[in-house]
Amino acid sequence: MAQQETEQTESIEFFDDVTDAEERERAHRERGTSRPITVVGNPVLHKECQDVTEFDDKLAKLIDDMFASQRTAEGVGLAANQIGVDLKVFVYDCQDDEGVRHVGHVCNPVLEELPAEQRVLDESNEGCLSVPTAYAELARPDYAVVSGQDMNGKPIVVQGTGYFARCLQHETDHLYGYLYIDRLSKRDRKDALKQMSEGTPRYPVVAND
Repeated sequence: MAQQETEQTESIEFFDDVTDAEERERAHRERGTSRPITVVGNPVLHKECQDVTEFDDKLAKLIDDMFASQRTAEGVGLAANQIGVDLKVFVYDCQDDEGVRHVGHVCNPVLEELPAEQRVLDESNEGCLSVPTAYAELARPDYAVVSGQDMNGKPIVVQGTGYFARCLQHETDHLYGYLYIDRLSKRDRKDALKQMSEGTPRYPVVAND
């Protein structure tokens, strides 16, 4: 059974997010306009986002703006609700633990359930642009597979290991209304919010009312 599952995984055609990564990121970013980042407490971050149903020029422009916003904030991943847009789409520009750069976007992402033998937990620090200046240790699987669609509606599957796997899980969480601090213990969550209150964001943010 385990061998069959491995063979099925290997037969999947994963999206190539490595080739021309620098050029693709630059093209998106230069077409886009940077927007301020929403922070914890903003209602758009705490509910499931709407599915993407229209794969049009408006969506393409949103993705360009997200890449521009991500670069301004010096992030490695950004979900649409982090710039106040209620849609299930995220972008990423993230290296894995081998230093390989991955650049891409996913609409309507679904995080695949992994078989037990692939669930090796990595207990590393995690941060979030929507919880600026705060970090906390959070255990996540060191391998992730996300299925979804590209900006044209074409089905895609993205896989990641190490730090990039953490990014894929983190951004998918965002679009279902979860911040990483929601997965922490009460004590660690309180500490992260304290770090945020004592720090100063290095990028523009949307003030909460």
